[in-house]
Amino acid sequence: MRITEVDNLRDSASSNQDELFMRQAIALAQRAEIEGEVPVGAVLVLDGQVIGEGWNRPITTSDPTAHAEIMALRDAGSRVANYRLPNTTLYVTLEPCPMCAGAIVHSRVDRVVYGTTDPKGGAAGSVFNLLPSDDRFNHYVKAEGGVLAEECANLLRNFFRSRR
Repeated sequence: MRITEVDNLRDSASSNQDELFMRQAIALAQRAEIEGEVPVGAVLVLDGQVIGEGWNRPITTSDPTAHAEIMALRDAGSRVANYRLPNTTLYVTLEPCPMCAGAIVHSRVDRVVYGTTDPKGGAAGSVFNLLPSDDRFNHYVKAEGGVLAEECANLLRNFFRSRR
């Protein structure tokens, strides 16, 4: 097998895994919507296993920091008994905001995969450029978007359309 064929197989396997975990994040976003929250969900994965999950809960908890990403980081931290979460990938249905981007960097997440962009507050290039992080931070985080983007965007569009 040629090197390019091996790379293509690796990219395909990674893409399938990204979609699998993004579907889990979408299911959590739907849970947020059922609770009356903006439908955003997140899962944190280590070695192919979900170690943390979260969905938007600021209204339910009266906590402005209870974004899906923060909830997933908190869940993982308590499960592994550590505030540092190296070698992990965070899957989230919406591009992280600056608050969440900061928490992601400080928790040492290696990679963020998000569904749709946030043109009003995204910190992975839409509005702010905090992810992928650069050498101004103490930790480098890779970031890529667009995984199941249309499905993630439709969740948000339908939610806000039903509120108007």
